[in-house]
Amino acid sequence: MDKPHILQIGPYPEWDMERLEKQFEVHRYFEARDKAAFVAERAGLIRGIATRAKLGANKALIDALPNLEIISVYGVGYDAVDLEAAKAAGVRVTNTPDVLTGDVADLSVAMMLTASRGVIGAQDWVRSGDWQSKGSFPLQTRVFGKRVGILGLGRIGYEIARRCAAFDMDVAYRNLKPKDLAEDWTFESSAEALAERSDFLFVTLTGGAANKHVVDQKVIEALGPNGMLINVSRATNVDETALLEALEKKTLGFACLDVFEGEPALNPRFIALDNVLLQPHHASGTFETRKAMGKLVFDNLVAQFEGRPLPTPVI
Repeated sequence: MDKPHILQIGPYPEWDMERLEKQFEVHRYFEARDKAAFVAERAGLIRGIATRAKLGANKALIDALPNLEIISVYGVGYDAVDLEAAKAAGVRVTNTPDVLTGDVADLSVAMMLTASRGVIGAQDWVRSGDWQSKGSFPLQTRVFGKRVGILGLGRIGYEIARRCAAFDMDVAYRNLKPKDLAEDWTFESSAEALAERSDFLFVTLTGGAANKHVVDQKVIEALGPNGMLINVSRATNVDETALLEALEKKTLGFACLDVFEGEPALNPRFIALDNVLLQPHHASGTFETRKAMGKLVFDNLVAQFEGRPLPTPVI
């Protein structure tokens, strides 16, 4: 029996490739110099796309594949996939939710703790000999008992809130509507109102046009010179120009960022700042989670071609 043909948009770890290549005929789009010609030569063969959240699949690619059945996304975000084009073509779309939730929440809280307590600077203080020559490291800011805001109380936002609650933090959130929660968390009517009552503001919204720059200058100003912004969602959810200006002018206290516009070539203005913690978009970057994500990409593809229900459908 012939293997189904799939188009691989970006590289995956070797453990995922072994599984995919055993089950499918894999066409490595990301290695092609002339990508349009590469697709045109295989257009009638391709039944599935294996992609990554950031890379997605645009309308031109979807329309170029007449026998396409499924786009399986490695990642929870799918805003880089043209969902309207997929719907129009009768193409299913899947992602990899839940399996990365805990790791993203862990890193989010780790960034808050690292920045608040000056963990990186304190290590440098010891290694440089400053502890011996200059004495105690400068005082930092506590986390427990402070006010935290969660902008987007989905799976990841909920787990961050739960972790923060364990630090006896006062938790509030902004969502499209209040959630029926067992926890005594406060619902806020706007992102600006949430920022105004928060010491720490986590951005955990989905990406896409609807949430572009939802954290704008007004929200950043409301968070204020003693506030901290932590973004583990999509770079486009935050107005990066307004954020840089606020950090440079110290009208925002601190930012912890795992996502950037144009990454990995981030704006060099970030590098010059001493009030930002920079991470290389690795919130889900553990062996355990990445293996689970790859397995879910594979399982969705297999289910589609075997005519079974998809494990994690988006559409």
